[in-house]
Amino acid sequence: MKNSILCLFFIFIGQVALAQNGIIRGEVINKLTNESIPFANVVVQGSTTGVVTDVNGKFEFTGLQPGLYNLEVSYVGFSPRTLFEIEVTNARPAIVKFELEEDATQLEGVEVVAKGFERKMESPLSMRTIGTNEIKRNPGGNRDISKVVQSLPGVASSASFRNDILIRGGAPSENRFYLDGIEIPNINHFATQGASGGPVGIINVDFIREVEFYSGAFPANRGNALSSVFEFEQKDGRDDHLTFNGIVGASDLGITLEGPLSEKTTFIASARRSYLQFLFQVLGLPFLPTYNDYQFKLKHKFNQKNQLTLVSLGSLDDFSLNADALSDSTSEDFRQNEYIYNNIPIQDQWSYAIGAKYEHFHKNGVLTAVMSRNMLKNTSYKHQDNDESKPKTLDYQSSEAENKIRIEDYRKVNGWAFNYGVGTEFAKYTNRSQFLTYSAADDQLIPINYSSDLDMQKWNVFGQVTKGFFDERLSLSLGVRADANNYSDDMNNMLDQLSPRFSASYAMTPKLSVNFNTGIYYQLPSYTTLGYRDENGTLVNQQNDLKYIRSEHLVGGLEYRIDEKNLRFTAEGFYKKYSNSPFSIRNQVALANLGADFGVIGDEPVTSTAKGRSYGFEFLAQQKFYKGFYGLLAYTWVRSEYTDANNQFIPSSWDSRNIVSLTAGKKLKRNWEIGTRWLYSGGTPFTPYNVEASMKRDYWLVNRVGIRDFENQLNSQRNGNFHQLDLRIDKKYYFDNWSLNFFIDIQNLYNFSQDAQPNLTAAQDANGNLLRDPNDFGNDIPNPINPGETIPDPNNPGSFLPDYIPSTNGNILPTIGIIIEI
Repeated sequence: MKNSILCLFFIFIGQVALAQNGIIRGEVINKLTNESIPFANVVVQGSTTGVVTDVNGKFEFTGLQPGLYNLEVSYVGFSPRTLFEIEVTNARPAIVKFELEEDATQLEGVEVVAKGFERKMESPLSMRTIGTNEIKRNPGGNRDISKVVQSLPGVASSASFRNDILIRGGAPSENRFYLDGIEIPNINHFATQGASGGPVGIINVDFIREVEFYSGAFPANRGNALSSVFEFEQKDGRDDHLTFNGIVGASDLGITLEGPLSEKTTFIASARRSYLQFLFQVLGLPFLPTYNDYQFKLKHKFNQKNQLTLVSLGSLDDFSLNADALSDSTSEDFRQNEYIYNNIPIQDQWSYAIGAKYEHFHKNGVLTAVMSRNMLKNTSYKHQDNDESKPKTLDYQSSEAENKIRIEDYRKVNGWAFNYGVGTEFAKYTNRSQFLTYSAADDQLIPINYSSDLDMQKWNVFGQVTKGFFDERLSLSLGVRADANNYSDDMNNMLDQLSPRFSASYAMTPKLSVNFNTGIYYQLPSYTTLGYRDENGTLVNQQNDLKYIRSEHLVGGLEYRIDEKNLRFTAEGFYKKYSNSPFSIRNQVALANLGADFGVIGDEPVTSTAKGRSYGFEFLAQQKFYKGFYGLLAYTWVRSEYTDANNQFIPSSWDSRNIVSLTAGKKLKRNWEIGTRWLYSGGTPFTPYNVEASMKRDYWLVNRVGIRDFENQLNSQRNGNFHQLDLRIDKKYYFDNWSLNFFIDIQNLYNFSQDAQPNLTAAQDANGNLLRDPNDFGNDIPNPINPGETIPDPNNPGSFLPDYIPSTNGNILPTIGIIIEI
């Protein structure tokens, strides 16, 4: 009887899932003027099902079976466009929005093929567009954009748990992120101050409509970037009724609400809380990370020509130590756990960004005004031996706050496109630091104790002009940008940071085009570097003539597209030349070689003397969703180098050399979907330890972590090559008023472990006592406070005997997730 009831239950679910009650509602507008486009043709790709927009540019498909659909839209005088992977359920209508761009060549009555891959005249190459469903179902991506972009050409992957984005051999600090045109400083929890990255993304993928990822050819209205620009376009909240999404993911719980607040106002909001700390405690790991985040968007349409958007996101992160992980000294993982426990500080961090964007659509384009504020507060401390009764070896408190205003106008006149504007920014940085550090230049421990308050004003102007010629077969774009600030005389002249850029594209055939870009880009050093002061309060790096970092780009390539099959091939070669990069006086290393770890980068005296270069080749074959299949193959050959203390070019910390990604997936019957991704990356260089300096008793007893020999052995050895296979399986159920998605996501399916740099530690005897080096035993003298004891002679303390703990990266990580939509 029970089995019969169970069979009937699954038969019922199957019948419900096949019900054809799905709806797609949408509108088609002129992207330039925000005006509705009536009587545009909207077709379900690969079928004869189509509709025509009404006088208000609205359309609707009904009676659709739940699943994924591509929609194509076309209208005379506009470039046709395709939207991919629109998910239809019975629970709610899918809401879409087509923004079409004017195209005079479409007036000639030739056959129209919808464009599956968007191209911009300003950036005809090195730009990829990622849809929301591509992020959600990416194998191993865990709905995190930082992991998803690892599938794209030029992006290095890593076996570690961090989300550092490494583009074309550049450092993780060289990327910039915009949310609906509002700059946000970082997109990850537990960010490395002065760099970037972190283990978990902040942005909720349920907000995202699409992501534009630029690995070069940056438009002039985007500054302070050397390697990439990310444009996150969020969807508007629903205007019909309130909806709810809930998700249980790999490491957190999240909810999302969206709907109308009034006839002209919509919202979408989410909150998330991690349970990763409980898993880490059960697994006996020595650190317990906890993170929380929120995100919201509110949009008010005054009328068709004027609208206001408010966006915000923020995070609250806590990082504590777990002494219970060291309770079993016989454990196989004891030594590794002990090393981590002695190395990682206790950390608290919070951040937020909030901004308002006002748009006025005029006859020829749109005028945009943006105001925003972002802030980061970072606190970390550590006691000697993690014993709170002992002195602190680290006590760090710092904050960064930026208030920004940008006004820009975009317009088209007689086939010419103009984008120009101005921006200003007010920033405040504070730092209260006490710590001990090793100076390679002086070969000794140096106590650091300083306070810093820095107020800065920045300003910029930019402009870009674009025009198509010969029936749009040739497109040219010329842009220029200039930045400056009041930090010093070396930075306050805009002409010293003049940033020209030029792009060209020529369509040799309707499917084949040749593309080119060159430009000069500038980036301000981090606040940790700008605001560093000595104990006398002197702004050290201001005295050291710190400058903007400069990068010169040269990119060329080919693109072949088969739009009717959503297929394209690209090949690009690139060269980047860096100058004025900060070089650490204390550690004798370019700061660009640091950044993929927790903590702070750049909090030290530097000079603007380091140079760098990266160059390589990329190939991409991409099949967007077509007849239930999608796939992507990307290969990158790259060389990345920076100068050392002798001004000689050597491999940088991001020199992966060969990078491969292969992603494929298939939509199956009965709402099953399977996807897989294989990643390969060459082993990156690392710097061996200065064993002699690290094992000195007076240093090791305080710090318990090895000193890297940047001066003599910078990046002289390499980690092992890395590769992993990810697998994802989805099963979806569609009910009348809600839907259910079960998924299994397995990262590193065959459990590959990458050989990494061994961790240096002090050798111990069977009782856990540190062993002294017999070749440098030093002397003991009577303790003047407790005469019955002895202490190391401060003039000859001796050294400990070195030992190494093997280190590997990569573990199989299975995830079972549930997504509920109501």
